[in-house]
Amino acid sequence: MRVVLDVNIYISALLNRNGPLANVIRAWLLGNFEVVVSPKLLEELERALNYRKLQKRILPSEVHQLLRLVRFESIISKDAEDTTTIRSADPGDDYLIVLAQTTR
Repeated sequence: MRVVLDVNIYISALLNRNGPLANVIRAWLLGNFEVVVSPKLLEELERALNYRKLQKRILPSEVHQLLRLVRFESIISKDAEDTTTIRSADPGDDYLIVLAQTTR
């Protein structure tokens, strides 16, 4: 099975290593599913991890380790050129829905 994880899942997993979203990351690392990312998702993840409010709670080494893990252990798919047919509650996430639909 392939899944697309929202950036907030990665961040929440770092912030609460014993929480349910950290368990999602552990399940991925154990091979229970494959994670699909795109260049846009990787850019969003890197940008979010560098927010000042997160820098106070997440060590730079943890940021580096997570980015490396996501880049090298995920399936990287191209970003969709057209997301106009998809509308979510958060329009900024439309590309994630398209990514999930096109990488089954």
